Amino acid sequence: MFISQAHAAAEGAPQGGGMQLFIMLGLFAVIFYFMIYRPQAKRVKEHKNLMASMGKGDEVLTGGGLVGKITKISDENDFIVIALSDNNEVTIKKDFVTAVLPKGTIQSL
Repeated sequence: MFISQAHAAAEGAPQGGGMQLFIMLGLFAVIFYFMIYRPQAKRVKEHKNLMASMGKGDEVLTGGGLVGKITKISDENDFIVIALSDNNEVTIKKDFVTAVLPKGTIQSL
């Protein structure tokens, strides 16, 4: 009884236009670009600049929380050697450096 009335009402009502679908898809693409893609691309660009600017003697913070001074940089393999103390060195990949610290940070810790 109710189904036939609802079906009859739907037949007479206009269906949504195809242009509305394209407008919504365009709107979602703009939102995706400004909220997801653009900030992520900016972070990646900043991190690449950070990795390119690192030099021997810089004090760095790694993703694992290690703080040390760069003693050796291997450009061909993208690895660096970090001195954590006078007799303790660690070899890590350049990508894991999250920040270059100001000079004298290690002594102040």
